[in-house]
Amino acid sequence: MFDLRRQKGKKDLINKINEMKTFWKKVLTVVIVAVIGFVSSVGAVAYLIKNNKDVRAVLVDDRPVFKQPVSLANYAPEMTEGVDFTYSAEQAIHAVVHIRAVQRAQASRRGSSQEFDFFDYFFGDRGGQQPRQQQPRQGYGSGVIISTDGYIITNNHVIERAQEIEVSLNDNRTFTAKVIGADPNTDIALLKIEATDLHTLPFGDSEMLKIGEWVLAVGNPFNLKSTVTAGIVSAKGRAVMTGDSDREKIASYIQTDAAVNPGNSGGALVNTKGELIGINTALYSQTGNFAGYSFAVPISIAGKIVADLKEFGVVQRGVLGISMISPQRAKQGYEEINGKVAPDEKVKVLEGAYIAEFMQRSSAKEAGMQVGDVITAVNGVSVKSTNAVQEQIAKFRPGNKVKIDVDRYGTAKSFTVELRNIQGNTDVVAVEKNKDGAQILGVELRVLSDEQKREFGISYGIEVTETAREGKIRDAGIRRGFIIMTVNNERVSTPDNFYEQVNQILNGASEDKWLLIRGFYQNGQTQRYAIDLAD
Repeated sequence: MFDLRRQKGKKDLINKINEMKTFWKKVLTVVIVAVIGFVSSVGAVAYLIKNNKDVRAVLVDDRPVFKQPVSLANYAPEMTEGVDFTYSAEQAIHAVVHIRAVQRAQASRRGSSQEFDFFDYFFGDRGGQQPRQQQPRQGYGSGVIISTDGYIITNNHVIERAQEIEVSLNDNRTFTAKVIGADPNTDIALLKIEATDLHTLPFGDSEMLKIGEWVLAVGNPFNLKSTVTAGIVSAKGRAVMTGDSDREKIASYIQTDAAVNPGNSGGALVNTKGELIGINTALYSQTGNFAGYSFAVPISIAGKIVADLKEFGVVQRGVLGISMISPQRAKQGYEEINGKVAPDEKVKVLEGAYIAEFMQRSSAKEAGMQVGDVITAVNGVSVKSTNAVQEQIAKFRPGNKVKIDVDRYGTAKSFTVELRNIQGNTDVVAVEKNKDGAQILGVELRVLSDEQKREFGISYGIEVTETAREGKIRDAGIRRGFIIMTVNNERVSTPDNFYEQVNQILNGASEDKWLLIRGFYQNGQTQRYAIDLAD
């Protein structure tokens, strides 16, 4: 009995010893593997560093991890070898200017909104609050000198509603600029400063840009003057949702991954030859700062716009007189104001612009084009989307003839179309002057006195002092003494403010010419009036 127990004890001891050996073998194996892996990793990183390689992706599970898209210029620096940016950067920084746009503030009440507060009129200034003077609003952007005598191209949104525009050159000289003209549909504006012998950028050919081509974005982000960033052309003819529902808006952008931030708007997009090929306009971001993608108006569009603004003061925009959608939407059916349209199952192509309907006095319809045609080329340039068609047509003026290639349910056809203006003819569109607006409306206006503002409890507005017997103001029912507060939701403080709004409507590309006036009579009666300027 004793011997059996002793033998059993020896066996247990031997088993425990074997278990411990197995355990330490496993531990030693793990340690050896870890040491070998560490030494290999250090060696690999040392090799990459020695050979000037990018080691960021080696350190995280062999997978690259980035918080945002990274330009190829940063991620793969070896790809930039042989590309010299110095010449184009040197040319661009002397031709790109810094723009400061100032909106003079008006006295307003604490807590007042953009709309006129009629409670203030009926019950006085609540709480005894007095009008306070707000600080002027300042916006910043960039511009590009395009002539030695001081013409500058920029974005409309940079200078829109500004009363003062200051331009600073790269050599720190400053000038006051005046607006020659602006086009909200392309977000392009033309300025002029009084200077000579300025450095300019020559126009390149944005039509010849290729996907993957290197470009520079030059501007003043965050008020950092003469900033240059590099990237490649990511896409062409890109449509971007800007929040503007105007169907006449032309949005066919060059997309790049060159870093663009607030302040770059209106700056130059330049190729490696030092040529201007676009005007930086927008960026894709959820934070307001650069997130990997930026967009520029092609110089093929911007150049034509500023040429019109310089010569005529307003854009001479040619139109085909059609409403377009994508071929995919046509095949699937699409929504209209009056309901859903049945799918057009006969469409044979998926790229281009499907003609959904014709407008009145359509030159395209008169040329023989039909609903269901898919536009595939304009003057020999292939188009793959509706915005690409808009981009090509935007290069021409009313009276110009263009060749339009279409696919009609599998059959190729070509038409020569003479473009017209929005009124349906080929006449030059003239700038409407203030006195012309006054003649159409038949009204005399004057600025409110300080005493009137205190009496009414308001800080802005103009008074109707007279209405003509034959004029749209009297026809609408507006009487003498009416205080106009807003026109198309914009505040007015002077007759010039009023006529600026009228002229924008008269000269705009949209067929809708409605003028919405809001205000009150001195007896407390509030009123809105809608006037159709197109009649």
